[in-house]
Amino acid sequence: MENSGQGKITAIVAYITIIGTIIAYFMNLEPKDRFASFHIRQAFGIHITFYLIGALMGLFDQGFIIAAFYLFFIVLWGYGLLMAIKGEEREVPILGPLFQKWFSTIS
Repeated sequence: MENSGQGKITAIVAYITIIGTIIAYFMNLEPKDRFASFHIRQAFGIHITFYLIGALMGLFDQGFIIAAFYLFFIVLWGYGLLMAIKGEEREVPILGPLFQKWFSTIS
């Protein structure tokens, strides 16, 4: 799928921290780009999941649980970023379909 240059740039920016996701959201206000909106929803979900689960991980003193969480996050983040760079609309594994449903108001 070939995407417009601005939509692709916006999609990539969305994966650069939660601030990048917010910037990408405002970049995509006018004109709206379907590809960028898809990746903004994915990136927003990844970042929110990171912060929510990260807060819960603070309750544990088990290094391997924390390491597994960070590995899971890095895999999701890397996969999403790679798909944005390649110009593809593929959901991140496991949580991607949920992110699209939960954040469907981001368009």
